Formats: sequence, structure tokens, C-alpha cells
Amino acid sequence: MKDLLQAPINGELPDERGRFGAFGGRYVPETLVPAFERLEQGVRDHLHEASFQKEFRRELREWVGRPTALTLAPRLSTLWGTEVWLKREDLAHTGAHKVNNAIGQAILAKRLGANRVIAETGAGQHGVAAAAACARVGLPCSVYMGAVDIERQAPNVDRMRRLGAEVIAVESGDKTLRAAIDEALREWVTDPTGIYYLLGSAVGAHPYPYLVRELQKVIGEEARQQMLDQAGALPHAAFACVGGGSNAIGLFYPLLGDDIELIGVEAGGTGDGLGENAATLATGTPGVLQGAYTIILQNEDGQVQETHSISAGLDYSGVGPEHAMLQATGRVKYVSARDDEALEALEELCAAEGILTALETAHAYAYARKWSQSNPGKRILIGNSGRGDKDMPTLTKYPARPRTHAST
Repeated sequence: MKDLLQAPINGELPDERGRFGAFGGRYVPETLVPAFERLEQGVRDHLHEASFQKEFRRELREWVGRPTALTLAPRLSTLWGTEVWLKREDLAHTGAHKVNNAIGQAILAKRLGANRVIAETGAGQHGVAAAAACARVGLPCSVYMGAVDIERQAPNVDRMRRLGAEVIAVESGDKTLRAAIDEALREWVTDPTGIYYLLGSAVGAHPYPYLVRELQKVIGEEARQQMLDQAGALPHAAFACVGGGSNAIGLFYPLLGDDIELIGVEAGGTGDGLGENAATLATGTPGVLQGAYTIILQNEDGQVQETHSISAGLDYSGVGPEHAMLQATGRVKYVSARDDEALEALEELCAAEGILTALETAHAYAYARKWSQSNPGKRILIGNSGRGDKDMPTLTKYPARPRTHAST
């Protein structure tokens, strides 16, 4: 496996067992072992091969619309007393960072000879990205989505269907992202050769955490160079929201070797008790979830617990194993922001900069504002992982407060 893993920009790579330090690995049913071994071999053969990279980079440039912009937020900077820069993944095709991973895996699926793609989604952005990417490469796509998420992410459900995907409602378990992943894995077992499972985050069994990171690290690579070109220096701190962790690892990985404080922000929900939040790294314990040894939300008997977040994309009981390792080593700090803090931050951003961000991303803004109060005069970077159009069914339940120009 060592020959697969190219020399990193910075930080740790998974070892030959797919582990990031103590975390990661592959804990899957015997029936899925051949599928994972085939995928691992496919990653070995194609991911860093010249023609794959040429096609992937062309699609990022001509179809996704990369590089995405780096935007100075002048009014937010004045309000917070820091120099605030935003990496605008909301400007990527389909409206979020998810498309980087989706088109890369769709190209890989085509090269592996798959005749059908399945995917899972929580907030719907990965489902939309997967549907669009499969349409781009000419593969049929089915997307599993929890019934709870289907209700609160109705615009994205319609988008997936219009892009040609079949949306399959999951009524089992907690009816959110975890249940959707479980159902997608069950489907994969039925035809591991003909089906390609396009996993949406840096979670699950090896090689998915590595594969997703390699496809998403374009975010941090671009942001690092853009900061040097536009701001004249790297940020003092960088912030990203963390659910499974794909946008965060995409931003953080190329910055690991720099003298930058890296802060991941999880969903604090409505409280600190089990079932009241999705702050896995803040309150979880080590265990195995959906194929990987990582930090998860579980009770004393090891039963995985249901979560709560106003944001569908952060409503997950685990986190990617590389994030678990980065917390254990102390290189990245992981904190949380609650539902009400995220809503307040979203409103402030809308009023100050004319940007409707995703509820997921709003958690990063909430903590970045708090951090800025204690670190005036610093320069910060926020990964704006997606746009908030998809969240309107949820946001309409929380009417916007009237604002005057003076208050913003």
C-alpha cells in the first residue's frame, strides 16, 4: 500500500492497514471485503495516474468552476475586529464542496467498469453532487436519504430527481445520515462488482477516508496560494465545520505544516447530553462505526446514539478517522457551536456580506466570531463549505430578525 500513497504535503498518511495513528482501518462484513479490496486496487491503479489526474483537473476547471474564489469580508472584519477571508466553496457547481469528491469518484467508477452508482446523503448536497457527476459521466445513480432529512432538505431532493437520480427514503434507525449509509452498504453487498458506492465524506472503512481527502485537498491547496497572493500572508487561524469531515480535511490538510491554528467546529445542538447534539469529538469515545475505528457517540453499552443538529449535514454519530487522529495529536482543535449560535451567525453573515451560507458552515462562523473576540487584529480563514438555499425549509421556521444598517 505504501506505493499507492504519494508523499504528503504535510501531516500523516494512512499506513498499510489504512490507519491514521490508532484510528481508521477496515471493519466490514466478510461479504464486503472483496468490494473494498477491489476499490483499494482501483485507487492504487488510477488515483495518481497521469491520465486520471488530467481528466479530474479538467473537470474541476471546466465543469466544477475551480478555482473557487477567496473573498475578503470587509464588514464582517469590522464587526469582529479581525481580517476575515472566506474560501467560497458555495460558488462551486451544485453549491458546495461535495462536487469535488463526487466527480473524482464518478470518474473512478467509470474506469472500474461499474454499471451503476449508489450514494448516501444527509443535507442533500452530496446527493445533488453525486447525481450531477453521474449524469456527467453517464452512469445511473441511486441516492439513499433518511426520511427526516428528506423532509428538511426538500429543495435538494427535487434537484437530485431532476438530475436523473433515484432518491430512496430510509425509514429505519434514526432516519438521518447514519441510517442512509447503513442502507447504501446493504445495497452494495448485493452487487459489489457492478455497483460503485460513492461515499460522500472522509468516513468509513479504508480506503474511503484517504480517497475523499485526496479529492478534497484542492480546497486547501487553492486557499493557501490565494491567501499568499491576495492577503500577502497565511492566516493566523482557519475554521471549518465538521460532520463527517470532508470539507474540513480538504481545507486543513494542505495547512498542517504551517504555523496556523486549525479549528474544526461540530454541531452543539441544543445541549450537552447524548441525543442533544452531534459534537462527536467533543463528547464521544473510541469505537467502530460503519467500517472504521474512530470517535463516535455511544452509550456505556457501546450502542451508537442518535444525534441532533439543526443542520442535516452535521447530524452524524461519528467523524472521519483522520480528524480523530488530528485531535489526539493536538494539531487541530475541535469545538462546537449550538443551533442558536449557528442561526445568529448565519443572519449576521447575510446582513453584513450578502452571503446566505449553509447551516453547516454557519457553525464555523459562530465559533470564528467567538475566537475573534479574544484575538483582535488577527487574520482568519473560514471554509465557506456551501450555500444555504437548501436550508430554506428549516430557516423559514426561524423568522429573520429585522436589522438596521446601524446594527450591522
